[in-house]
Amino acid sequence: MNDRRRYVVPLPGGRMLTLGDRTLVMGILNVTPDSFADGGVRFDAGRAIEDGLRMIADGADIIDVGGESTRPGAEALDAGEELRRVLPVVERLAASGAPVSIDTYKAVVAREALARGAVIVNDISALQFDQELGRSVAEARAAVVLMHNRGRAAAPR
Repeated sequence: MNDRRRYVVPLPGGRMLTLGDRTLVMGILNVTPDSFADGGVRFDAGRAIEDGLRMIADGADIIDVGGESTRPGAEALDAGEELRRVLPVVERLAASGAPVSIDTYKAVVAREALARGAVIVNDISALQFDQELGRSVAEARAAVVLMHNRGRAAAPR
């Protein structure tokens, strides 16, 4: 008996992303100068866009765009700087038809990214750091990934 559940995420252009049929590959695109994953090589928006498009061409199902490092010891980033980093990347990748996830715990960043084509919010705090984030995701009818984090970074300077 196969009781696997299936979830359908609406995408721009009327397409659907079905979760549960198979394992999906999420390409991680950190638009930060201090990424633990890539050493900051995608801090430039042009390079991040190029690499995101390549990930899709190579078979990634979703591109997760993040603008704030959440590695242990990282300093928190203000929302304005996070928006500056991620919005051009989100807009361009979403315009290409790629399913885009925004990696943020800030409601304002999620709202702006969703308005520009992101369809998933990937929140490291499981809706604990910003009490408005859950409402923002629900109002946009977006999918949400709830992650676990051992604690918060220091407040932005």
